Amino acid sequence: MNEESNGICCDIIKAMLILGGKYVGKLSAYFMHEIRTTKETFRDPIVAVSSVSIIILLAIFVVWPLLEVVKQSFVGLDGSLSWRAYKNVFTMRETYAAFVNTMTLAVIVGILATAIGFLFAYCSSHLAIKGKKLFNLMALLPMVSPPFSVALSIIMLFGARGLVTYSLLGWSNTNIYGFKGLLFVQTISFFPIAFLLLAGLLRSIDPSIEDAARDLGSSKWRTFCTVTVPLVRPGIANAFLLVFIKSIADFANPMAIGGNYSTLATQVYLQAIGSYDVQGGAAIAVILLDIAMILFVINKYWIEKRTYVTVLGKASRERSLISDPHVVIPVAGFCFLLTFIVFTIYILIPIASFVKMWGVDYSLTTAHYKYAIDVGMRAIKDTTLLAVISTPIAGLLGMIIAYLVVRKKFLGRGFINFSSLLSIAVPGTVIGIGYILTFNKYPLQLTGTAIILIAAFIIRALPIGIRAGVTSLQQIDPGIEEAAYDLGSNASKVFRTITLPLIKDAFFGGLIYSFIRSMTSISAVIFLVSAKWSLLTVLILDQVEDNQFGVASAFSTILIIIVYIAIGVIKLLLKRLGSSRMDVTD
Repeated sequence: MNEESNGICCDIIKAMLILGGKYVGKLSAYFMHEIRTTKETFRDPIVAVSSVSIIILLAIFVVWPLLEVVKQSFVGLDGSLSWRAYKNVFTMRETYAAFVNTMTLAVIVGILATAIGFLFAYCSSHLAIKGKKLFNLMALLPMVSPPFSVALSIIMLFGARGLVTYSLLGWSNTNIYGFKGLLFVQTISFFPIAFLLLAGLLRSIDPSIEDAARDLGSSKWRTFCTVTVPLVRPGIANAFLLVFIKSIADFANPMAIGGNYSTLATQVYLQAIGSYDVQGGAAIAVILLDIAMILFVINKYWIEKRTYVTVLGKASRERSLISDPHVVIPVAGFCFLLTFIVFTIYILIPIASFVKMWGVDYSLTTAHYKYAIDVGMRAIKDTTLLAVISTPIAGLLGMIIAYLVVRKKFLGRGFINFSSLLSIAVPGTVIGIGYILTFNKYPLQLTGTAIILIAAFIIRALPIGIRAGVTSLQQIDPGIEEAAYDLGSNASKVFRTITLPLIKDAFFGGLIYSFIRSMTSISAVIFLVSAKWSLLTVLILDQVEDNQFGVASAFSTILIIIVYIAIGVIKLLLKRLGSSRMDVTD
C-alpha cells in the first residue's frame, strides 16, 4: 500500500513539474517577447524617455498614495501593526452604519438613475419627437456646475424655509436632509451619466435587426423586450456600475444634504480630519477603495467585453422612429417633465444669488456678489489659476499616454494603461487622504503647496482625456504615421506634426473636461487646501453648511460663468484650427 502511495505521489509530483515547466516556459517566452519588443520600441530615445517618465509619474502620484493609505490603515498610534481600525469599522456603530448606508444608497440610486437614463436614451434614439437636443443640454449641466448644486437647489425648494414647502404650501416642519433628500439629489445628478452612455449604444443598433423581428409578427413591446433590451444589456450593466461608483464616491452631496445619514466618503473625512484618527480614516478609505476597485475591474475586464456586434457595415436604412401616441406621450412626457425639473433646479442657483434672504425676504439685491468678490476674490483667482495651469498639462499628458498605449508596444504599457485610468474609479476622498499621507514628509514634502493641488487636478482629469485620445487614435490608420517614420521623422516630430493634429478634436475636448473637472473638484482637494491656497468649491461648501444660500449661489454662479468663458475660448481656438466639433468620451 505504501509503495502504491509513493508511486501515486511521484506521479503527481511529475505531473506538477511538467505542468509547471510548461507554464514557466510560456511565461519566460512572454517576457522574452516583451523585452525584445521593448528594445525595438525604445530605440527611439523620445519614446523611451516619455514612457519611463510617465511610469515614474504614475507610480508616484497614483500608486504610491494608494499604497500609503493601505499601509497607514495597519499602523497604530504607537507605530506598531494593528487591526484595530478594521475591527472598529464593523464594530463601531457610526462606521458600520456608514457602510450600510453607502451600499444601500448606491444600489437604489444605481437602479433609479440607470432606468431613467435608459428612458431618456430610448426617447432620444427611437421616438419621433422634437426638442431632443434639450436632453443633451440637460446632461451637460451637472458637468459644468459645482458638485453640490442640486443639493443647494433642493434645500432652497423643499427645505424648512423652502420656496415650495414653506412659502407655497405653508409646511413649517419639513426636513429634506437625510436619505430621501440624498437619494433624490444623487439620482438627478447621476442619471445623465447613464443617458449619455446608453444613448450612443441604442443609436448604434442596426435598425434592420429590430425591423426583422417586427416583420416576423412581433409587436413593438415584444421587440423592445426580446431584441432591443438584450442588445444593450451589457451597456445597462455598465451604466449601473458607473452610477454605483459615482454614488459611493460622492462626497459633496452627503456633506451638503446628508444630515445624519453618513456615508463612507464623508466618514473618511470626519474620521481623519474631524477626529484626528488617521488610521481609522485610512481603514475606511481602504474599504471604500476595495469596493470601487472591484466594480472598476468588473466593469473594465468583464462587462465591457460582453458586447454584441450589431453593425457589420453601413446600416441598411434609417431607423423608423416610433410615432405611436400610446408610446410617445407617456415616455416623452416623462422625459420632458424631468428635463423641465432639472433646468428649474439649475436656473434657481443664479436666481437665488440675487435674493436678499431665501425663505424670509425675496427682494432683489446684489449684496451677495459684493460679499463674494470682497471675501472670495482670492479663492476665485487661486482656483482659476490652478485650473489654467493643470488643464494643458492634463490634456497633453492624456494624448501622450493614449499614443503610447495604442501605437507602441513595450514592457510597462499595461501598467500605464491601468494606473492612468485608475483614478476614474478611486474615490476623491481616498486620493485626498493618500496625498496627505504621502506628500507630508521627506522626500516629497508638497503639502500646502500649489504643486499638490495641481497634481490632484491632473490625476483626476487624466482618464477622460486618455479615453478620448484612445478612441480617436483607433480610428486613424497607423500607416499615416508609419509613412512619416519611413521618411526619417522621429517619434516626437510624428506626434507633433501628424498624430496630434489628427486627434485635435479629442485633445481640445479633453482640455475642456480637464478645466471643468479642476474648477468643480471638491472631494480630493478638501484634504489639500491650506492657508496659502483657497478654492471656490470648498468656500461654497462652507457657505452651504452655514445656510448662507445667497452667497453660495453667487459663488456657484461665478464658477459656472468662468467655466463657460473657458469653454467658449477653447471652442474658438478649435474653430480657428479648422474644426467645430469635440470628442470627449466618457
